[in-house]
This record gives sequence, structure tokens and C-alpha cells, in this order.
Amino acid sequence: MLLAAKAGAQAPALAVADSLFAVGETTAALEHLEEIDPKTEAVYLKLAKYQSATGRNAAAMENYQIVLKENPERVLTTINYAKALAKAGLFREADSLYSNLSQRYPENANFYYQRGLIKEHQKEEGALDFYKQTIEFDPRHQAALYKLARHELGKSSYDMAKNYCLMGLEHHPDNASLLSVLGQTYSARAQYKKAIPVYKKLVALGQESEFIFTRLGFAYYREGDITAAIEAYNRALILENGNSATHYILGKLYALKNELDKSETHLLMSILIKKQPVDAEYLSLGLTYKLKEQYKDALDYLNKALDENRDNERAMYERAIAADNYFADLSVRIKYYRDYLEKYETIGDERMLQLAENRLSDLVRQRHLAGE
Repeated sequence: MLLAAKAGAQAPALAVADSLFAVGETTAALEHLEEIDPKTEAVYLKLAKYQSATGRNAAAMENYQIVLKENPERVLTTINYAKALAKAGLFREADSLYSNLSQRYPENANFYYQRGLIKEHQKEEGALDFYKQTIEFDPRHQAALYKLARHELGKSSYDMAKNYCLMGLEHHPDNASLLSVLGQTYSARAQYKKAIPVYKKLVALGQESEFIFTRLGFAYYREGDITAAIEAYNRALILENGNSATHYILGKLYALKNELDKSETHLLMSILIKKQPVDAEYLSLGLTYKLKEQYKDALDYLNKALDENRDNERAMYERAIAADNYFADLSVRIKYYRDYLEKYETIGDERMLQLAENRLSDLVRQRHLAGE
């Protein structure tokens, strides 16, 4: 009762505080409110609001307590107090308030959602149950649907993930978080034709991230649109130029289009950036030089691939082919194929083994005919 007195007389003072806060003069706004005496409920709530917004949680909580002591039935104040408690890490106290609110208003979906957030912050079980309760009372609750969809995607329950996404997108089709999960769900199920328009919509909504462009690029690649894949990966590279994996993929994509100079550039960049073993990158660079018929360079990089990983079968096989094209001496060429066959005769790829055996037979026949 006392706190409600003189509210009308203090309205101009509150308006001044609002104006100060609106232009970023937070300290002046708070000082202005502190000078008001006596303080009404409206003043305490305004103080708490500004304090909470600027990280002064302890002071905000004190002011919320003052109001609730006089008027414990104020629902909005209780909600704001619970938020301040959670922000301060006082999760049990916040959960207790939301629990009481849920008992008073059992059909209010947001109270269940807030309890789910608290459980999630505490890494306790039960968060998902609260999110499910949330959508029981509000099937359109975007944040709860996102939490559930992301969880289902994480455990590879793709049908459930898709269903939660579509539930939310039916009412809010531009929800970027749900669109992202939906795109990833389609990609995980190799439904790239469905994934592409989802990723494109995210880009149209301004969600231009390296994450989105690389997934869009991969989807285009799997659908056979190499040109579009290259464009998407190049846009990813603009956002994160130091990404070794993106350079590597672009190197391989340009090789597929026979743009070998660009392939070489990106594969070299990938190797320069990457600090861990790079046998795959060296192998791809060797293949690019082979396609360019620069067999000396191909041999150099295939040898580097094998220096990085002696068990890279493809590198050893391709090295034999590069040597076959580079060296004139039949005995040298034969030795490279024999080295490969001796190592992988019983464990290697059947197709590569057959091709190597056939070529070795040809070379041995040539040497015999030449009388070497």
C-alpha cells in the first residue's frame, strides 16, 4: 500500500529517467531514480529494470524483493526476479519461483520453458521433459521447438528433428535457428535436393556464415552441380580464408572441372595452412600435377604424401603411374609397380591392383622385346 502512494506525482520523474536511459545515460538515470523520496513501487521496479539490464543484478534483486514483500502476487515482477536470479547463477531459487508460478498458472508454457533452461544450465536431467511440456501447452513455442529439434538431430533421430522444425516453421517460416537444424537434418539423411533450398533461404535471410556456405557447397557437390558448389565454397572462404579444409575441397572441385591452375593454388594453400599430417592434400596435389602432365611435380608430391603416411595406398599406386610417365628406363618404371604390388598384393584395392598388374605385365613384355 505504502509503495503505491504518490505514483501520479512521480510520473514526470520517471519519464526523465526513461529519457536518460534511452540515450545511454544509465548512471544518470539510476542516480535520478535514487534521489526520489519516498520511492513508490514504480520507482523500485524501474530501478530494478535498469540495474538488471546493465548487469547490476544484486541491486536489481534487492529492489524486486522490496516490491514482492509488499505485493507477493505481482506475476510480472516475480518473473523478472526469477530471471535476475538465474542470471546471477542462483538457479535453485529461480526454479523455485517458476515452479510456484507453474502451480498457479499450469497452462503457461513459458514457465516450463524457463525451468528447462535452468535444468540445462545446471546440466541436470529433466530439461527435455520441460521443453516437451512447453510445446504441449504452446505447440508454436519457437525456442522450445529449437531445443528439441537440435537434441533429436544430435542423437540422429532425423524424423523427430524434422518434425519439430516443421512444427515451428509452419508458424514462423523465417526462424533461422530452425531452418539451420532442418538443413542439417536433410544433409545428414543425404537428402541434398531438399537441403539446398533451406540453406539458400538462410543466406537470403542474412545468415551468411562459413558454416552455411560449406554445407550448401557440399549439397551442391552431391547433387552434381560443381559450379554452384565452387561458388558456395568460395563464399565460405571469403568469411574464413584460413580454413585448410575449404581450400582442400576447392582444390578437388576445380580439378573435377579441369581448372588445374586453380586446383593447384588451393591445394598448396591447404598444405601451407594445415599443421597436422597432410598426406591427403599432397595426394590431391600430385593428382592435379598428373592431370597437367607435370609428372616430375606429381612424383614429388606423391612422395611427400607417402612421407606423411606410408600406408596411403592410393598415393603409392599413383606414384607408380607418375613414374611410368616420367622415367624412360623400363626397369625403373617396373620397380615402382612392383613396390606397390608387393605391399598391397593381399590387402589392397582390387581395382588398383588389377590395373597395376596389367601395366606391369605390359612393361615386362616391352623390356623383354627390347632385349634389356
